[in-house]
Amino acid sequence: QQETMRIALKSMAAFHALRGGTAAFTATRSFGVRSLVRAPTARFMSSDSGPMPHDDDKMPFYALGVNLARQVGGQTSFNTLLEDEELDLLLEGFSDSMKGTSIQSDQVVLATYGPALNKILQDRTERIVDRVKADGEKFIENFLDCNDDAVKTDSGMVYCEMTEGDGKQPDTSNTVEVHYHGTLTDGTVFDSSVDRGQTISFPLSGVIKGWQEGLAMMKEGGKATLVIPSDLAYGDAGSPGGIPPGATLKFEVELFKVS
Repeated sequence: QQETMRIALKSMAAFHALRGGTAAFTATRSFGVRSLVRAPTARFMSSDSGPMPHDDDKMPFYALGVNLARQVGGQTSFNTLLEDEELDLLLEGFSDSMKGTSIQSDQVVLATYGPALNKILQDRTERIVDRVKADGEKFIENFLDCNDDAVKTDSGMVYCEMTEGDGKQPDTSNTVEVHYHGTLTDGTVFDSSVDRGQTISFPLSGVIKGWQEGLAMMKEGGKATLVIPSDLAYGDAGSPGGIPPGATLKFEVELFKVS
């Protein structure tokens, strides 16, 4: 039963997200009881947010359900993988297992139908990733056609200089201070230090390959657009925080300091 679930969860890994706002940086997090629910930001705590589905004394438990759904559903969500009727069956199985009301043991259900679940999720995941990658390739072609100054490197990354810098040029041994604005190919913002109003510093060796290559082409004081295909970003797994599996990413990056 444990092996069956490991196989099934591996197929779902590309759609499993536990944390937001990772941008071009890698991070891991474990969830214990004390850190089960992240504190909401101020913009989500407005008194104008509208009515809640239950009274205040019940809402903490409703919030627990929301948090579990967000952890299991991930950035792409099961809404992408499953039909409405299938989602209803998922919720029924979750409820029966949690309450202990199923007419069959969890172990028997998983041992019998885990392989079928694995195949369904794997097949659907692969189709979605292939489509996202194809969309990324078209985006890169259109970006090159529309930007005469853009160059495509041997790795497949696209570099388009917006402002020429005149300071130090970094490599992976350096720490850099930058502003960045990251979007998907449809324009969706998944992370932005610009929107937060605060630059960020990090070792260049600790970020995705597309950033390592793109930042190494810049100098202090410079600004550029980087279009990074998925194999130089987060690959078929995507990243928590709104980056789907296979996604091509577009960053506007301003390099302030190299140290």
